Formats: sequence, structure tokens, C-alpha cells
Amino acid sequence: MTEQTYAPGTYPDLPPPSETVGPVHWLKANLFSSPVNSIVTLVAIYLLYLALPSAFNWLLIDATYVGETRKDCAPGGACMAFIGERFNLFVYGFYPAELRWRVNLAAILLVVAGAAVLWDKMPARKHIMKFAMIYPLIGAWLLSGGLFGLEYVGTHLFGGLMLTLTIGVTGIVFSLPLGILLALGRQSKLPIIKYFCIGFIEFIRGVPLITLLFVASTMLSYFLPPGTTFDLLLRVLIMVTLFASAYMAEVIRGGLQALPKGQLEAANSLGLNYSQAMRLIILPQALKISIPGIVNTFIGLYKDSTLVIVIGLLDPLGIGRASVADSAWLGLSTEVYLFVAVFFFISCFGMARYSLYLENKLNTGHKR
Repeated sequence: MTEQTYAPGTYPDLPPPSETVGPVHWLKANLFSSPVNSIVTLVAIYLLYLALPSAFNWLLIDATYVGETRKDCAPGGACMAFIGERFNLFVYGFYPAELRWRVNLAAILLVVAGAAVLWDKMPARKHIMKFAMIYPLIGAWLLSGGLFGLEYVGTHLFGGLMLTLTIGVTGIVFSLPLGILLALGRQSKLPIIKYFCIGFIEFIRGVPLITLLFVASTMLSYFLPPGTTFDLLLRVLIMVTLFASAYMAEVIRGGLQALPKGQLEAANSLGLNYSQAMRLIILPQALKISIPGIVNTFIGLYKDSTLVIVIGLLDPLGIGRASVADSAWLGLSTEVYLFVAVFFFISCFGMARYSLYLENKLNTGHKR
């Protein structure tokens, strides 16, 4: 058998050593890279060994998924029949059953508009972006009605996941542009604008959100003309947006200060005015730097929506607490908290993963 010969530079690449690739290498590099890591890994495996079997049995093997009261649930297992029985209440709150198609349609349109904003390769993205710009008005019209033949539905009937998404999405959409304006205003050379923005940011950051919600729900009417009505949910949306925008402004200001002054000087040397320099050069870089802080603020805002329970609005947590007070489902708080925790975890984890994707996509600098 003759040995095959290769011309210089044409010898095929050899596969990497088995010690540097594959699952064994990953385990050694990440879980057993040192004695301390090995001990921590073994302790974690032991704790999972103790916890997972009982949790698996409680949630799946011994759980009851169909039933009308707690008496139908098997002892020793999760009574998930409670979640199934009250699922519509958790999702729609007290929204009329015959009109819930409007909530479903608003949710579908939200997914379409959100996909156009977040996915730059979406087909016909330019046209759908125009729709996304007016979606807040369309969503408000679908949910509340009162115009163009749609029956009016009072916001006091909003609740559950629908209420959480309404507050979270509204706060996220409007707090970012308002935060950008506040951050730029805080760095303004005009004293009136600068000190107004500073005063607003410091006041909002110095007062708890629960206090602002309480003021919006009870004390705001004292400052309005007699007989003036102001929808409670609208007051909550305004307060939540203002609260988040103050924190957003500080996050974006940190991104602005991280940029060297040479960026603005270079923009001026190109003949760009202030608005052009901010829109084309400064803000894109500052927002890229601020992505982790911005998404962190979004997640905090989203979870803070549970505070509306103190002013009488029932989010999923509030509906769950009210439901377990029913004599037919007493003592099922664990299942309620687990359901709400899974919902918030999925939502917040999705935002965190998209943040990581966006950071990697826009990473045009040097990785450390």
C-alpha cells in the first residue's frame, strides 16, 4: 500500500484533539475546572437529586388537572385543576366573555407589531412598521371600544394577564422616548430645561411607585375641577410611564457620558447641527451601550405592575389571591404563586435573551 503524498499547502486539516471538543471537554472546562468548582458542582447535583423527584411527583405524577372543587384533587399532589377552572379569569380578568375576541385580536396584532420592531428580517417590515407606530391607538380602541360601533368596556373590568400586559407594554413603549428626552434635557445648556429635568428625575426616583399609584388613585381628584372624571387605569399608565422614564433617563445618561467628547466634536466638524448629531451619531452609540440597563429597567417595570393591587386593580396575583378565598378552593396559594411565577419568568427571560441577542448583534467594538 503506497502512502499518499500531498503538495505543499494542500495537506488536509486534522480533526481537533478529543480532549478539546465534545461534551467531556465542556464538562471539564465549565463544571470541573478546579477543585472548588468540582465541589460546588457535586453539591448542586446532590441538592437537585433531593429536590427534583418530590417536585416531579407533586407537579406531574400526583397532580390533578381536572376537577371542579378542591375535593376532586388528590392529596399530596398539585391541584392544577384550580388553574384550569379559573384560567379565563387569570387571562381576561372580568372582561365580558362575548367580547373577548377583541382581547385576542389585540394580542395577535401586538405580536405582529412587536415582531416588526424586534425582527429586522421580517417580510414587508417597512409597511408593518407603519402599522406598529399606530398600534397603541388601535389596541386601546379594541380593548376599550366606544368608537366606530365597538361596545364600550370600562377599564374597571380589565384584569389578569391582560392588565399586566397593558401596563407593561404601555410603560415600555412610552418610557423609552420620554427617558431619552429627559436624559438630553438634563445635559442641556438651557437652565430652565436642565433644572426641570433634574428636579423631575430626582423627585420620581425619591418616591416609591406604590406612593405614586396611591396618589394617582385617591388624591389626584382633589387637584381637578369638581365633577371631572379621570379613568383610573389611565392614571396608572401615566404614573408607571413617568416612574420608569426617570430611571430610563439615568440609564441613557450613563450611555451618553460613556462616549468620548470627540464623537460630538467630529459631528460638529462635519457640519451637523445638534439634532442631527444626536440622531445620527451620539444616540445610536449611547443606546447600544445602555442596552443592558434599558432592558433591566423594562423588566423591573414589568414586574412592578403587580403593585396595582393596592389601588383595587386585579392583576394575575390579585385575582389568584381573591380566588383562593373561595370556599371551594381554599389553601391553594402555592399553585397560584407558581402559575404567576412561571408567567413572569417566561416574559422576563424572553426580554433578557433578546437583550443578549441585541448586544451580540450590535457589538461592533472590541469584546473582552
